[in-house]
Amino acid sequence: MDRGMCVSLWCEEVEDDAGPDEGRREVRGQLRAAWDPTVSGRRVIQRLLHLEERYMPSMLYTTLIQRDPERREELAKWALEVCCDCGCDEAVFPQSVSLMDRFLSAHLSLAVSPYCLAAGCILIASKLTECDGVTADGLCAAAEHSFQPSDLREMERVILSTLRWDTAAVTPQDFIPHFLASVGGQGDAEAEMLATLRRHSDTLTAMCVCDSRFLGAPPSLVAAASLNCALRGLSNRGSTQPPDSSEVLAELCQTDLVVLQCYSEMIENALRQRLRGGLQQAPMEKDEEVESERPGTPTDMREIDF
Repeated sequence: MDRGMCVSLWCEEVEDDAGPDEGRREVRGQLRAAWDPTVSGRRVIQRLLHLEERYMPSMLYTTLIQRDPERREELAKWALEVCCDCGCDEAVFPQSVSLMDRFLSAHLSLAVSPYCLAAGCILIASKLTECDGVTADGLCAAAEHSFQPSDLREMERVILSTLRWDTAAVTPQDFIPHFLASVGGQGDAEAEMLATLRRHSDTLTAMCVCDSRFLGAPPSLVAAASLNCALRGLSNRGSTQPPDSSEVLAELCQTDLVVLQCYSEMIENALRQRLRGGLQQAPMEKDEEVESERPGTPTDMREIDF
């Protein structure tokens, strides 16, 4: 190879002249691959189960956070709000919190600017997941300009250096489509039910990511328990739940059925607490003048009737 030849790895795609929003949707539609059912099955699940242990936070970090979870949950909820406001893919939020937990697990202390750390994790997760990710300026605006874009880029380099560029962690969202393919059926009615189950499961896993009580749980168990709760919820609303779905999910994530049922009950209790807290807070907010209100939980979480 000629040493004088300049090799550039910079992506220089050009959008259409149809406007920024329309062009962005077009790029997303062209580059995002649809779900391929052939790239699924127990072999893929086994591989994910093997990899998830590599990205678990340390036990010491988990113990310290569960003793004093307020600050970590505050950052996780802020990251969720930013991801919802920016219209990020559902995989961005759990990936960003996983990056944050692994970074803090290595340092065991918060950074000088915790929101800059959370924003840096969102920026990296968005680059990993989306073809048109969030911008540094947008993240600075979401944090009310408490840090500058240069600070955010420096924080991004610190995170990548700490994690040694091993950023694509296994999250509960990686397991959900494979679990759905194993417990779901065929047909238009089944496809609609699977779409509803996917939406509810994504919402429940997002709640678990915010809740420090689920910090030490493997992502596969969180995904299986969330899907199990979603199946219970649909069965209570008239849909038919497969009789052996819990056993199948427990087998897929290689855990005991009692453990799966225990975590399912924990998720349902956490959901009731959040819904009860939202209903109690709503009358108080009506009497106050607030310029902008952003929910701390996904919007559709309040619409799920379990």
